[in-house]
Amino acid sequence: MPVSPMNRREFVQKSAVTGAAVAVVGAAAVPAQAAEDRAPQHTPRTWSFSILGTTDLHSHVFDWDYYTDAAYQDSKGNSVGVARVATLVKQQREAKGEEHVLLVDAGDIIQGTSLAYYYARVEPITGEDAPQHPMAVAMNHMRYDAAALGNHEFNYGIDVLRKFESQCRFPLLGANALDAKTLRPAFQPYTVKRIRVPGAPDIKVGILGLTNPGIALWDKDNVSGKMVFPGLVEQAKKYVPRLRALGCDVVFLTDHSGLDGSTSYGDALPYVENASNLVAEQVPGIDAILVGHTHVEVSSYTVKNAETGEDVLLSEPYCWGYRLTVFDFEVELRHGRWEVTSKAAQTLDPKAVEEDTEITQLLQADHELVVKYVNTPVGTCTEDLPAADSCWKDVPIMDFIHEVQMKAVAAGLSSADAALPLISVAAPFSRTADIPAGDVTIRDIAGLYIYDNTLYGKKLTGAQLKDYLEYAAKYYHQVPSGTKVDTATLTNANSFWDYMYDTAAGVAYEIDVAQAEGSRIKNLTYDGTAVTDDQVFVVAVNNYRANGGSGYPHIAAADIAYSSTNEIRQLMIDYVTEKKTLDPADFAVTNWRLTQDGTPVF
Repeated sequence: MPVSPMNRREFVQKSAVTGAAVAVVGAAAVPAQAAEDRAPQHTPRTWSFSILGTTDLHSHVFDWDYYTDAAYQDSKGNSVGVARVATLVKQQREAKGEEHVLLVDAGDIIQGTSLAYYYARVEPITGEDAPQHPMAVAMNHMRYDAAALGNHEFNYGIDVLRKFESQCRFPLLGANALDAKTLRPAFQPYTVKRIRVPGAPDIKVGILGLTNPGIALWDKDNVSGKMVFPGLVEQAKKYVPRLRALGCDVVFLTDHSGLDGSTSYGDALPYVENASNLVAEQVPGIDAILVGHTHVEVSSYTVKNAETGEDVLLSEPYCWGYRLTVFDFEVELRHGRWEVTSKAAQTLDPKAVEEDTEITQLLQADHELVVKYVNTPVGTCTEDLPAADSCWKDVPIMDFIHEVQMKAVAAGLSSADAALPLISVAAPFSRTADIPAGDVTIRDIAGLYIYDNTLYGKKLTGAQLKDYLEYAAKYYHQVPSGTKVDTATLTNANSFWDYMYDTAAGVAYEIDVAQAEGSRIKNLTYDGTAVTDDQVFVVAVNNYRANGGSGYPHIAAADIAYSSTNEIRQLMIDYVTEKKTLDPADFAVTNWRLTQDGTPVF
């Protein structure tokens, strides 16, 4: 029978007590002679152990899609959720021995699903008599040893993060998350784990956690004046020698930062976004790095340290519980110290195993509560609004986002700013979103606007707006005139992903994909008249983009005409609730289109 959210703490406490009792009784029941017989006759010279790793779980507990109200499915046959990963972890511990296995995460834990939103905003973990966060329950049950902070840990504010931290029985590590005033660590930088070796010294494993410098931009509203986020390389150079000085035989990093050296925010910050490869190359003394943030699978990747010539092993286990990384280490005792003699990494796929029954018992009731919440009707829609073509056509479902953003900003402008033309920019976050004809539920809207962004109004000139739209248009591969446009290969040029691509509403324009980047925006007009360079617009835009996310020009430094802590998704829910009927005739207009040398593509 499922454990309800109100009594799951009791289940956890009873499980922990029972487990401890078994361990104590088992030890006491071993006769003295038997214990002596099992004692090692000589000091072991070699040992093996494993560090298991997850990353970017984004509050996926079960193999479930809250947006479709069905078991998760994708084209590659992946499963999601820590419940399945927990089964793999158990298998690893059983095969290798409990004392031979550590478990670590690389961040982005408490945001990303309706389950995450529910326990941050609907029944927040910060409230009185509030339940534990489901991810704390699951990860405590799985006995994680440490986790790095991810950038999305800060999406709901520091209070929610601190509450989650207090519920975890493992440290949240962030050596480059510093108090803005003292520049001292705001979170524990590292932890040292001891692996017991009978008859020999413990193997000391230092685990250093590093988060992403982009937090300073992406969650500026939540961290500005409170925390600062220096670079990974800079902080690793400080702490890796400290771990070695503490006698660590193995130094293991968990980085919420990709491994290709790229940055999505341009020169807005002096620190690289995806710096794990640079850390491996530039900081001596590291054995291996668990990588996160970029949602890719990299089973095993080796970087040679420039100073020592030693190989550093890296692995990134995708996201959402798609994979589990297994780092296997062999060590040898030399002159009283353990030294790594070999290391290897691989990723395991959990889709073939069943979900852990104890996690199901602990969290099924929480899951069912969220399913009920997301299926709450908020209104109706007069026709089906799919997002399948939203990345290359101006479709009504995107106009819905623009309409809500412009309406909210317009209501909060000063009289002077209200006299300026108002437009909106927004990204097509999900190609699979669909608001159906008939009843509209919370999950229909949440599936369209999947992020927890808030809303700004910022001022751009006509020239700056054109620059902004040209920057967005690099999303398309160039397709010469006379060549058929294939939507399967049209988008995501320059590793510019869907969430990075903004369309605009309130102005009309064409994107000529036959032209080179930087020369694609044509016929930019407002109210039927060509936009002039010195014309000033108020632009409704989400906080991520307004603070510099994805590196768009001008917007981060632009004057603020409006700002709000209200989340755009909730504004959309409120819009439908208030109007009762969502009718695209109220807002759907053609704002933009793709062309080839002036000829419409679609």
